[in-house]
Amino acid sequence: MSTRRAFIVRAAASAVAVPLGASACTAGTGAGGAGTSGKGTQALVFGKTDGGTTFVRNFNVFGPAVQKAPSIEMIYEPLARIDYSDGAKVKPWLAKSLEFDESGTTLTVKLRDDVTFSDGKPMTADDVVFSLSIPLKDAAFNTGGTTYDRVAKKDATTVTVHWAKAAFSELNQLGNVWLPVVPKHIWEGKNLKTWTNPDPVGTGAFTLERFAPQQVTLRARDDYWGGKFALKQIKVIPTNGDSLRAQLLRGEVNWALSGWNGGEQEYVAKDPKRHMYQKYATGGAYSLFFNTARAPFDDVHLRRALAMTIPRKDIVATLQRPGTEAGPTGLVDEVYGDAILPEYRGKVQKVDAAAAQKELALSGFKVKDGKLVKDGKSYTPKLSFNQDYGWDAYANIMIRSWQKHLGIKVKPVGAPSANLLDQQQRADFDLTISTTGGAGVAGLYSALSSMAYRPVGETAVTNYGRWKDEATDAAIRTLQGANDPAETKSAGEEMQKIVAEQVPFSPIYDSYWFVLINSEHWTGWPTPDNYSYVPFPGAGPDATLTLMKLKQATT
Repeated sequence: MSTRRAFIVRAAASAVAVPLGASACTAGTGAGGAGTSGKGTQALVFGKTDGGTTFVRNFNVFGPAVQKAPSIEMIYEPLARIDYSDGAKVKPWLAKSLEFDESGTTLTVKLRDDVTFSDGKPMTADDVVFSLSIPLKDAAFNTGGTTYDRVAKKDATTVTVHWAKAAFSELNQLGNVWLPVVPKHIWEGKNLKTWTNPDPVGTGAFTLERFAPQQVTLRARDDYWGGKFALKQIKVIPTNGDSLRAQLLRGEVNWALSGWNGGEQEYVAKDPKRHMYQKYATGGAYSLFFNTARAPFDDVHLRRALAMTIPRKDIVATLQRPGTEAGPTGLVDEVYGDAILPEYRGKVQKVDAAAAQKELALSGFKVKDGKLVKDGKSYTPKLSFNQDYGWDAYANIMIRSWQKHLGIKVKPVGAPSANLLDQQQRADFDLTISTTGGAGVAGLYSALSSMAYRPVGETAVTNYGRWKDEATDAAIRTLQGANDPAETKSAGEEMQKIVAEQVPFSPIYDSYWFVLINSEHWTGWPTPDNYSYVPFPGAGPDATLTLMKLKQATT
């Protein structure tokens, strides 16, 4: 167990907004999987709240299609694991070791020699080179935000990954579940822009047993390189916040990732022994992104004015998460501690209408009938947000504040998860809400690099706001390339100033993973007090470790 307990906090009655967009599973739909998860069976039911009402049979993890099948990360695995129980350190997974040369430009990856794909064929260096080369062939395939420029096979169990510049802090890319190792003998020659990979074969602990639009059944492998499972099946069902709560209470769903306002009283208190509601800090935040490639949000004074009038206290109060207002840097105090500059550490961002009015005046924009007007042009800003996660209420809080303090009328534009992600990646928005975070300071800020920049209309994996700034690039180069702690600390502090003062994005509230568990049928779950992996369903290796340790309840 890591001694860095500040990274994980206990569950509280507070929670993030719950999904509202997906329609409920009927009792019959849920019971098809959930009803078989009782005593004497070997299935676990996972309720997925962000996958819409039905699932799409698309297991092409690299493909540009927005809609993908659920739980791909249980079938495909990355080379590394990001250990959130140990300060988000990058540790080997499919790799045996990961070592940079002195220049930090070449990474030597020693592979495990006991890994096989689910069709029985061994994972080789050829498979790894093939997989890591896919993002280099077309930017549309770069779903993991990679920055290396070439990959080569050294021998049967060794691969080298090369960056144009020192990249000591880029190792986290190899721990991204969207950069897995796939079998070359199946994927080679496929048109990855159209192929849906309906029958996936991976190195992961589970295989696809059955696919239906409202239930995906995965089966644990008997020959998994990582070990054996008491658990034999996972049944994934689509659901939404309200339905999920009832399903958890009835024992029809065993595991879910969702917030529950009042969950301590309404869920945990009803069966404290079996009902678990856990909160894990991600190190990131929910933030307001500005489309800096589009007027009027290319103006720093306007960005500051809008950031200064976000009513963060009201938002977290509505979320029932008092005290989780985000600081101005994007770095969470409880995770990054002394890395944050003293002037920003512990800072609570309050609405400052007077300062915001001064910034608005400096921008040169006038407000007429709620519109921003300058040089004969007028703008009616739009705020895009995730309808599936019930962000309507929080968007409206922000919109009312902007109108009250600045006179600006901002139009709310809600969209389902998949549609919003597509809009964000193509920069088809004015203002939008998304998460900011990453493994370490460099991981968080690297999303602002111009290397991640794509013209408006083209798909960007990160840097949704199309931020392009020389000082930012210089600081990120140092963060990623220096191997001297003093240099990286200084660069991290420079990035804090850029985010706080130039406002490419504005943090709103700190982000957490909220994990709901009904342990009536399966025991052995980690807890915030005792864990070495986070029971986060989408975390790939951590989810595998979680499931591997579960045992069937005897009472």
